[in-house]
Amino acid sequence: MSTYKEKPGFRHRRETGFLAFGMDSSELFRLALRAIAANKLRAALTMLGIIIGVAAVITLLSVGQGVEQYVTEQFQGIGSSLLFVFPGGPEEQGGPPGDDSGPRDKPLTNQDGEALTDSFRVPSAEAIALEYFGFGTVGYGRESMNVQVSGVSVNYQQVRQFFVAEGEFFSEADERGAARVAVLGQTVVTTLFPEAYPLGQTIKINNLPFKVIGLLESKGGGLFGDQDSVVLIPLSTAQQRLFNARGLDGKYQVSIIHAQAHSDEAMESLAAEITEVLRERHNIRFRDEDDFTVVTQSDLISAFGEVTGVLTIFLGAIAGISLLVGGIGIMNIMLVSVTERTKEIGLRKAVGAKRRDILTQFLIEAITLSLLGGLIGIALGAAGTLAVAYFQPDVPVTLSWASVLLATTFSAAIGLFFGMYPAIRASALSPIVALRYE
Repeated sequence: MSTYKEKPGFRHRRETGFLAFGMDSSELFRLALRAIAANKLRAALTMLGIIIGVAAVITLLSVGQGVEQYVTEQFQGIGSSLLFVFPGGPEEQGGPPGDDSGPRDKPLTNQDGEALTDSFRVPSAEAIALEYFGFGTVGYGRESMNVQVSGVSVNYQQVRQFFVAEGEFFSEADERGAARVAVLGQTVVTTLFPEAYPLGQTIKINNLPFKVIGLLESKGGGLFGDQDSVVLIPLSTAQQRLFNARGLDGKYQVSIIHAQAHSDEAMESLAAEITEVLRERHNIRFRDEDDFTVVTQSDLISAFGEVTGVLTIFLGAIAGISLLVGGIGIMNIMLVSVTERTKEIGLRKAVGAKRRDILTQFLIEAITLSLLGGLIGIALGAAGTLAVAYFQPDVPVTLSWASVLLATTFSAAIGLFFGMYPAIRASALSPIVALRYE
């Protein structure tokens, strides 16, 4: 009786199916592609959840990271190494001290700002700028608008980087004389002077005449609204002539003190120095709470960064739900596939295929479905990222390779996880029962 010795790499293929055992992974991958190609529409619908999930994860994470970068750039654009001192404790923040909404009983004053310019007591300070702001009606001819009017000290333009594009900024003489001169933001210029040249013209702020001496560079919109919708006037003019900025003690109040440190490294020491000087000036005892709030630029960046970071994670988690839905779809269709190919599985086992061969084949099919969906999702995610960048050019949205790697890895893991049960079920089929299945 002759015996048949099986050769390594033996393959037995049929037109309508396949009988194989001892296959390597490349052959199993090819057969997985054949099985998927045999039911193109079903495979496409199965991959749809993975495609949408991967595209959403990539797009939303890229947008989230772009927003984080945008927030950082916006805060860095307001000046370098800045600290902000507000009147009132952290729970008491309001509007300008002259408004009913502001902390009028705990104001900051011009004298506080002058004390902070003492280089012996506040050696970490490069410059101190004062600001008192309110809202007023600004008009020229028949045109008028409600806009923020800020009375600022002369060095405000260097500290806050509000530089003049045309004309000039007001001088120390204008400040001492409470001159009625104004520097306009570009939005104000566009609204009030659609045709006339603004320099040298006289506008009215709350019915008081002011001469336009300068036009600010365009800063555009941002986290703080339209930064071009502003009118700057001398601090003394705002306090004495335009707004009711004198407190009950007769001192002129300010809305905010801008402090610039020598460097980023000196910001913490500057905050401590400012706190010490103001506590002494305001007669705050050892254990009493401050009646002012010192906020560093890095504090603002960090706070907004935490918010946008949580938002990015939240958006990614929402997008990840569609990946789970896609994984459930893969498991469902693989269970259907096992049922349809029960006799085929029985034939394979009958000619020598082992349980691990069946398990590996169905796992590869599930992972292949997931990875194909992931690749298409990457393409759609990249397109979505480019679309967001096109329609929102101010936000620096770029394709994040970390999100691509995350989405791809997750999609493969989804295929492996949700394909495991159908694969185990297929490999556990008895060849006798499978051959008898109709």
